[in-house]
Amino acid sequence: MQYFKKLVGDRIYLSPKDASNEEIEKFTEWLNDFQVTDYTGRSEQITTLSGEKEYLENSAKNTSDRNFNIIELKNNKLIGTTGLEQINWIRRSAVLGIFIGDKDYRDNGYGTEAIKLLLEYGFKYLNLHSIRLELIAINERAHKCYLKCGFKDTGKSREEIFLNGKYYDKLYMDILESEFDGDYIRNKNIK
Repeated sequence: MQYFKKLVGDRIYLSPKDASNEEIEKFTEWLNDFQVTDYTGRSEQITTLSGEKEYLENSAKNTSDRNFNIIELKNNKLIGTTGLEQINWIRRSAVLGIFIGDKDYRDNGYGTEAIKLLLEYGFKYLNLHSIRLELIAINERAHKCYLKCGFKDTGKSREEIFLNGKYYDKLYMDILESEFDGDYIRNKNIK
């Protein structure tokens, strides 16, 4: 699979999401894995190859969202996905989503690096003012990662997510452009 180095970091780069056979198969595998979906709140869903193909094809054609594959720089290996969606150009806001699908790359800082690249892109290239996200309260690993990246807790909905026979709170977080201070994109021309 050919990837394109849009946003290059120290150990990863973000490549525009496409709909190759490799991507379709990997994302279908990951989105049917409870280790991924329990923490994204999507475990009740099933993902088929044809359904994921349609989703990825539509996503690749969508020019309003900014969706990327997370690629390990050293081996050009697809390890996850991230993006800015629901971009509102008037309000200058967007919603961040991310997951590391490859279990060998979790808990090693790859998600943090991807988020920092995406925040810099969102604030310094897309002129966004606010980036927000939602997560299930039981996902403590992600919550710590988001705090480390500069996100602030902004609220919660109590017992909104039903998962494995229990209800969990949904947490809300955001970060403003004035709260972001970073220089993580290594391939930019203007410093």
